[in-house]
Amino acid sequence: MQIFKRLLRWALVLAFTGLLLAIAAVGVAYWLVSPRLPSVAMLKDYHMQVPLRVLSADGKLIATFGETRRIPVDIDKVPDKLKHAVLAAEDADFYNHPGVDWHGIARAGWHVIISGGDKGSGGSTITQQVARNFFLSPEKLYSRKLIEIFIALRMENELTKDQILELYLNKMFLGHRSYGVAAAAEYYYGKTLDQLTIAQCATIASTFQLPSLVNPINSPKRMLARRNWVIGQMLEHRYISKAEYEQAVNEPNNAFPHEQPIEVDAPYLAEMVRLQALDRLGNDALTEGYVVRTTVTGERQQAAVEAMRDGLIAYDRRHGWRGPEAHQTLAPGAGNDDLDRLLSGYTDISGMQPAIVTAVDNGKATLYLASRQTVELGLDAVAWARPYRNENHTGPSPKQVDDVLKRGDIVRVARNDKGDWELAQLPKVQGALVSVNPEDGSVQALVGGFSFLRSKFNRAVMAARQPGSSFKPYLYSAAFERGFTPASIVNDAPLALPDPSKPNGLWTPENDDGKFEGPMRLREALVESKNLVSVRLLDAIGVRFARDYISRFGFPLDALPKNLSLALGTASVSPMGMARGYAVFANGGYLVSPYFIKEIDDRDGKPIYVANPTRACRNCQERLLDTRPPGPPPADPGGHPANAIAQVPAGASTVAGVGDAVLPADAHGEGAHPPLLAPQVIDVRNDYLTTSLMKDVILRGTGYAAKALGRDDLAGKTGSTNDHRDAWFVGFNGDVSTSVWVGFDDFSSLGRANGVGEFGAQAALPIWMEYMGTVLKGLPSNALSMPPGIATVQINRQSGLPTAPDDPNAMSEILKVEDVDRLRAQAAQQQQNQDEQHPYDIF
Repeated sequence: MQIFKRLLRWALVLAFTGLLLAIAAVGVAYWLVSPRLPSVAMLKDYHMQVPLRVLSADGKLIATFGETRRIPVDIDKVPDKLKHAVLAAEDADFYNHPGVDWHGIARAGWHVIISGGDKGSGGSTITQQVARNFFLSPEKLYSRKLIEIFIALRMENELTKDQILELYLNKMFLGHRSYGVAAAAEYYYGKTLDQLTIAQCATIASTFQLPSLVNPINSPKRMLARRNWVIGQMLEHRYISKAEYEQAVNEPNNAFPHEQPIEVDAPYLAEMVRLQALDRLGNDALTEGYVVRTTVTGERQQAAVEAMRDGLIAYDRRHGWRGPEAHQTLAPGAGNDDLDRLLSGYTDISGMQPAIVTAVDNGKATLYLASRQTVELGLDAVAWARPYRNENHTGPSPKQVDDVLKRGDIVRVARNDKGDWELAQLPKVQGALVSVNPEDGSVQALVGGFSFLRSKFNRAVMAARQPGSSFKPYLYSAAFERGFTPASIVNDAPLALPDPSKPNGLWTPENDDGKFEGPMRLREALVESKNLVSVRLLDAIGVRFARDYISRFGFPLDALPKNLSLALGTASVSPMGMARGYAVFANGGYLVSPYFIKEIDDRDGKPIYVANPTRACRNCQERLLDTRPPGPPPADPGGHPANAIAQVPAGASTVAGVGDAVLPADAHGEGAHPPLLAPQVIDVRNDYLTTSLMKDVILRGTGYAAKALGRDDLAGKTGSTNDHRDAWFVGFNGDVSTSVWVGFDDFSSLGRANGVGEFGAQAALPIWMEYMGTVLKGLPSNALSMPPGIATVQINRQSGLPTAPDDPNAMSEILKVEDVDRLRAQAAQQQQNQDEQHPYDIF
């Protein structure tokens, strides 16, 4: 008995000594690592990484940018059933322990001893997991575990349990780039947290442990077993009733990927926003939860996208069927799995679904779609598919379905306006559309190509194409500045000018139709788009003057050739540049700068940037007090008070990939911000004259088709280049200026269809009309009013000079008032000369 007491005493002494040594060791360890422990106070105001969100002007989602999916949520917004599921799965005693589960650590230590060093079971509480995820690496080291414990203890002293749990629920990775329970709920179920069932809560809780391996999409069987275990733990801890348990374990796994729905199809614009946000906000732009509100509206952007797709598909069909995208040899008994494998490399593009032909005969073809749907196409569904020969010719219309399709062909199908399936084809031709508000340059819609998925090159701002005849209004405006009038007579006749670069040493420009009208008024010359008149006009006013003047519309001088070819539109321009230039005509002569970011908010919804763009502000008080004459825009960028002219140079943007667009001055601070006045670059009377000519282009010229829109306020101009490499239509009213370009990226010819060349009126104008018809529907007429200093005069159709009202060749024309007396004197002198010559005419 004495021996037993002695042994017991020694055991107690050793145990007490060991405890003291352990405490001392922990104290020494804490003393050694304490200076290196991070401050946990920063967790009280920690900002989770949240992607950049891009919204339309009406609040619809355009895009998100960032490596993670995360939707931070306050702890009081997390339903109890989800909290209970997470606690049951990870740390049921969370609200009772001091941040460290000593029993769990003891179990983990004993496991290490008996397993010979295996560190598989960690025994970490939720607090420890938060400490590890915020401050430490995941590697399994004893030193890291000790530091983790110390940090957890600190956290428990400085944070509440709810604060720690909130960090945990928002921080943890839960698979498929989803961080936090709200992002996981949206991705796996397309739901908010309050919409989750108990089974779904348990599923999300199951992913905390091994998110990449055990999640409802990658490993549904393993996840189901883990989920049911979690539900069992919820029952054991009395979080749910037996009935709720039975219902939850019998609920099937209905998780599948739910990408955040994109509500506005504007990927080219979204990329421009990303570039400009990075330039302004730095790398934090993609992680700090910023929300960028753009100037485009969902309705106008959708109208632009649909118009562009319809126009490019129409062009593509006019030029015939190029054949299947691929051909596969199908085994006689090929099943759905085999067909799925063959279609796995193809994706839906712009509503055109990939499909494989499984059977075909004279009257119909059966196709299997990538969506696991089977459809049949009759002759009507392939009737458009005449075989492509070249850009100018197609073969005959198909007489039967197997003239077009063969078994094993991989093709595209899409639904038509009636909802029926028909054969489709991805266009090779490309296009771009840019629409801006003439008042302040705000981008209303932007399309950079047929499909961003196929080509990320943004033709709306990055393409440098020749505008052809759509450039002529700038030249005519320059001529009106030099004293020409809409009634001036210029000869439409053959012209040969020296040009050493040509084989015969001569440049001989021609009209598109190869015909010559002789002397004609400038109004008619623009209406009929006469090239030779434009060349003579440019020669008369001088290339140097014309280049300087045209640069007022926002074009850099180095984009304007220093020769007479400028008259034919050989400058290098972008669709955005053309929309901006025509906006000068639309707003009364003021150069505004395109912009597309309206506001930037931080993660709390507080504005950190609000755009204050330069404005035409034609009728505002500040403009009425300004007496500066029209002239070139200032050369230096910057913002100025309303009683000064804001300086808006050509090509003001320094961000690559956004074209002429700028980020306007910031007006998010307190206090009133007077409007910044855009520089007036042309006289309003010059504007009115030029616009009147472009109205006639639509009323009776190359843009006549646009008359079908039934509006009296539209003006514009078609444009085409040599060999139909580019097709343009640019037009406007007082509300919107829109440019449309169509062409091939490799500068191939657009060719001819049905004997008609693919001019701007055929390839680009229908796109412009479809868009503008939607945008302007229901809006009142908005055109520039006749300004003071313009007179309506009767002129002679042949001479272009003022005449008496009873002249049988008399017609009305508008002129600057100072030109009227000059032209009347010229008409009187001409009449006098004719009278003096008349007596000699008899000989």
